[in-house]
Amino acid sequence: QVQLVESGGGSVQPGGSLRLSCAASGSISSLYVMGWYRRAPGKQRELVATINNIGGTNYADSVKGRFTISRDNAKNTVYLQMNSLKPEDTAVYYCNKKGVGYDSWGQGVQVTVSS
Repeated sequence: QVQLVESGGGSVQPGGSLRLSCAASGSISSLYVMGWYRRAPGKQRELVATINNIGGTNYADSVKGRFTISRDNAKNTVYLQMNSLKPEDTAVYYCNKKGVGYDSWGQGVQVTVSS
């Protein structure tokens, strides 16, 4: 069982920045993909960015150049630095970690971009 705890959500004006954190605990395999997804009101959940155990990253086209995913292996934590935020980035952001024998989700954090 892997537990994920997110933090760092909030409200910001367009053009602003936020950093999300996701700390993992429990039984964690050495092979994994960890990432962020989001669900905007009235829309399906979509992938934002992922990072794997060897540091390979993947981004949605809508966030490329603005968002950066990174990790701290010693802390079992992944981060999402979000810059140049737009109103369309408003959503609940969920942390996810997939490994051998598990596919875990966090509780979600709200990100609101509004003037």
